[in-house]
Amino acid sequence: MSSLTTQSCEACRADAPKATEEEKQSLQREVPEWQLIELDGEEQLKRVFKFSNFAKALAFTNTIGELAEAEGHHPAILLEWGKVTVRWWTHKIGGLHKNDFIMAARTDAAFGG
Repeated sequence: MSSLTTQSCEACRADAPKATEEEKQSLQREVPEWQLIELDGEEQLKRVFKFSNFAKALAFTNTIGELAEAEGHHPAILLEWGKVTVRWWTHKIGGLHKNDFIMAARTDAAFGG
């Protein structure tokens, strides 16, 4: 289990610094299944989770929604039959923050648990 799963998100301000290249490389080692992507000029973490049916994908989506609401940090979630795509990034800063890696690790834990 990643040490990131035990950490809480910190309140993020619009002037908070984005994760540096070194920080991103270090943090991504703890969530290796996640892709670093750029969408609309913003760096994001993305992962696709596979399920055997819609009900399991929906249950996972709801779990991630509850985790997000508890931390006040919300992803983009695309629910499809047997598949859930999750993207984390920090809207206020238009890119990646340590919070995104924490939530990616928690998403992984929810998938495995």
